[in-house]
Amino acid sequence: MFKKAVEAKSHQRLSGADRKKLKRTLRDRFPRASDADIDALLPPKTEITVSKFQNRVLVYSVEGGFPVFFDVDGRGTDIFPTVFALWKVPELLPCFMLKGGEVSRFVIGGADLMFPGISIPADGLPSFLSGEPWAVKVPGNPAPIAVGSTTMSSTEALKAGLRGKALRITHYYRDLLWGSVEGHSVPNAGFLEDVVVEDPAFLSTSQVSDSCEGAADSSNDQKNGEEGIIDADNANSEPNSTSATQDDFDGNIVEQVAADVGDLKLTENVDAGETNEEHHVLTTEDVDAYLDKCLLQALHTTVKDKDLPMPGSTLWSNHILPCRPSGITLDIKKSSHKKLSKWLQAKSSAGLISVKEDKYKKESMLFSVNRGHPDYLSFKPEKRPAEKASQAVDHAASDNIQPAKILEVTEVYKPSVHVNPIFASVGADTGRLYTFSEACDVVFNYIEKENLVKPTAKSIVVLDPTLSDALFKGAIKKGTTYPTEIHKKDLGSTFVNRMQAHHVVSRGSQSVVRKGALKTIQIVTERRQGNKKMTKLSGLETFLMDPEALASELQKKFACSTTVAELPGKKGQEVLIQGGVIADVAKHLVEQFGIPKGYIEVLDKTARK
Repeated sequence: MFKKAVEAKSHQRLSGADRKKLKRTLRDRFPRASDADIDALLPPKTEITVSKFQNRVLVYSVEGGFPVFFDVDGRGTDIFPTVFALWKVPELLPCFMLKGGEVSRFVIGGADLMFPGISIPADGLPSFLSGEPWAVKVPGNPAPIAVGSTTMSSTEALKAGLRGKALRITHYYRDLLWGSVEGHSVPNAGFLEDVVVEDPAFLSTSQVSDSCEGAADSSNDQKNGEEGIIDADNANSEPNSTSATQDDFDGNIVEQVAADVGDLKLTENVDAGETNEEHHVLTTEDVDAYLDKCLLQALHTTVKDKDLPMPGSTLWSNHILPCRPSGITLDIKKSSHKKLSKWLQAKSSAGLISVKEDKYKKESMLFSVNRGHPDYLSFKPEKRPAEKASQAVDHAASDNIQPAKILEVTEVYKPSVHVNPIFASVGADTGRLYTFSEACDVVFNYIEKENLVKPTAKSIVVLDPTLSDALFKGAIKKGTTYPTEIHKKDLGSTFVNRMQAHHVVSRGSQSVVRKGALKTIQIVTERRQGNKKMTKLSGLETFLMDPEALASELQKKFACSTTVAELPGKKGQEVLIQGGVIADVAKHLVEQFGIPKGYIEVLDKTARK
């Protein structure tokens, strides 16, 4: 953000009304800050200046050119405090703690923060949403060294295995915003002395930053490293040397980041047990075999029907790659298909899955899974280590927000009078609930027991009277001849459709089994008297959610009035939210409560037809 010098187009003094508006925006943007904290950064009787830059960035400074906040897009939606402001009020933002000086080297060089460089607390990863402002600290130092916005939520980070980009850095220690605003190289020397001189822990930041300045004088580095301070007087009296050091610092850091950041990500991402493993060179046949195995493993374990349709890229990154064996690297380009879309189309032609291309996104979409396919039924999924699942549960339990409890929705089926003879024939219990794959196993065990596979066509099953009645009795009009045979790929779904559908909803230690299909959450926005909008949220009890607790949480999050009322003429309660926040509420339910998007129905009655 502030790596290159950009001249300000104008400098204006904020009026009283704009000052009040800025403080209201800051209170909404930083709920952790108290009124005293904001007054400490923007004193009531101090002049506030806003500098407008060509890249639409706004920088708010107090008297003396001391920058305290900056607005990335100039619209008031992406306001961040400067490092100087965080030194004065360290608790203004939540902070990520780095693993050490090696990581901070790149952060203060302008590189974004990756998850492997973060030191995860013993009680688990803190809860956060995508786009939230967070600061960065080094161990043993209370003063933040950088500030940025999160690139994903904590839920998405856990699903990604704590890999990838965590924080998009917008401002860091010793960048151009630090160096000069309105011509001041280091602002408020007295404030720096209060924060830095009395705090020996600042040595960690000073030593890291000084070690990155290849062009800095060695004697000055040693002095700064011993005393742990920044010579504000020399910085103000010798602007030329300061700017030269800053230019050398920027140049050296860019080269170091370009040369070393790849090594940093590799050493952090690789598990300790994997560093000593040999990387085998896989042939094309081996890659094809691993792809098929990982796909079947994913279809059995992680790909649920409620998550469909699913983009092919999501299927690959979130489901297929995590199922690959340890030490194996899968590259679709080294397979016989060369492209992910061609491989998915090949599996669709084989009847295992149904894939269609999205005309707008130009991407293959997984629409359905044929769980009665012979390859699916013959595959026995491996039991994966439960470390990641238990770790996710621990992280969720450690979060302060109640919605962090993991939600699980499972579709199960109970034997009906139509299929009871099949279950009794193979000795299966007719009083318990079965998953789709377990029910398919029952009918295929019956086929194997009665030897009903057609000798001339192994994919065809010959129907005996018992199986024919179980599949078609009462479902075919009178006078119509019953089928005498059925294809194996259609047998599983036909058999399960003759059973009673149930669903199991689990959240934490709570679990409930209900008959019938799972009902959705309804989010409706209507207009009330006075042309005011009201958002109504119902159906929360289906997913084991407390309407009262959710109403209180949404009231704090959206800064609006909420209430809970009984549903007219129905059982259950609904949450009434002031304002049209239909999209925000749906996003909150998905990210914080884990509600699948397919189980959320939205209706905006205020939208123009």
